[in-house]
Amino acid sequence: MSSKRKLGKPTDQRMAMLRAMTTYLLETGHLKTTYARAKEVAPITEKMITLAKKNDLAAYRQALSFLTKEDVAKKLFDEIGPKYGDRNGGYTRVLKMGPRRGDAAEMAYIELV
Repeated sequence: MSSKRKLGKPTDQRMAMLRAMTTYLLETGHLKTTYARAKEVAPITEKMITLAKKNDLAAYRQALSFLTKEDVAKKLFDEIGPKYGDRNGGYTRVLKMGPRRGDAAEMAYIELV
């Protein structure tokens, strides 16, 4: 899963952050972060949901190798995957929220549709 943006971090830190953010998004269904980060998390989350729609052991293990919590992977395959069974992509929505007070970074709200 290659990243388009470096987000000011070395590869290992960036991937750890994206793994954690993807896990949290799948766990809660929504996430508030910067716009650039949201744009990076969205396609990774879409790929995880696509894996869940396959619903086989290989896909489960692949998702488990990326997500940081085992119970989130179980939720992904038991609840989220079947929920989007008839939908072809477009599982996430990124909404801009305006600039952050401290450093004026563009903030966004990403959620599962």
